[in-house]
Amino acid sequence: MNILLKTARAAAILITSAVAALAVAGNANADTVKIGVAAEAYPPFTVPDASGNWSGWEIDFMHAVCKDQQMDCKIVPVAWDGIIPALTSGQIDAIVASMGITPERRKIISFSDKYYTSSTVVVAPKNIKVDPEPKSLAGKVIGVQVATIYERYAQKHLRDSTIKTYQSQDEVNQDLISGRIDAVLADGIALQAFLDSNAGACCEIKGEVKRDTDIMPGAGVGIGLRKGEDALKTKFNKGIANIRANGTYDAITKKYFDFDVYTD
Repeated sequence: MNILLKTARAAAILITSAVAALAVAGNANADTVKIGVAAEAYPPFTVPDASGNWSGWEIDFMHAVCKDQQMDCKIVPVAWDGIIPALTSGQIDAIVASMGITPERRKIISFSDKYYTSSTVVVAPKNIKVDPEPKSLAGKVIGVQVATIYERYAQKHLRDSTIKTYQSQDEVNQDLISGRIDAVLADGIALQAFLDSNAGACCEIKGEVKRDTDIMPGAGVGIGLRKGEDALKTKFNKGIANIRANGTYDAITKKYFDFDVYTD
């Protein structure tokens, strides 16, 4: 009888341990946050190497926020024009990809507090005399990345220009270098990184476009989240606030920029 009792108790302990182990594993998986980044390079924010490892200001920022909030974050590269559908369908849990907070996007997804701000500029070869005004760009071929606020702005305001769209910003920049387009409309910080490179020595910023508050409301760039994910949103907001308060944000920024990327 004692042997039977001992056997039964041992079996119960094994079952309890197995259930506990499964619970821990389930919690670990639940705590893994899949971070969607645009699959192509977007220096100095996100840059993949040949082995699939990612670096850049935005990658460092993301890791700092996740560490602060004790979240296990995993990078998942997604094509830019499919990154919001990937979020809403559950393939990823958040977007950290220089996504501007706009009223149109807010209809579909939610956003964290902003984590950086940038202006929209026109870049063209140094020997071309243009400015950001639509009249000056009339008749010119303007390159923009598809599914961005820059494409929306160009389609709305540069109606007398030819708008050429590309899957990645790097493709836009390459066609500018080769002379297949006359100018580029994009994020000022990302374009400055291009201009600072040897390849970008051909060109210069011609000025900042006038902000269209419907397309570029000035709310900055935020982490994209599914609507209703309030707990995750709270974690990201706390993480952003904490790394800005404790100096981590500034330390990361100084590695890449000599100016403040948080303020407008």
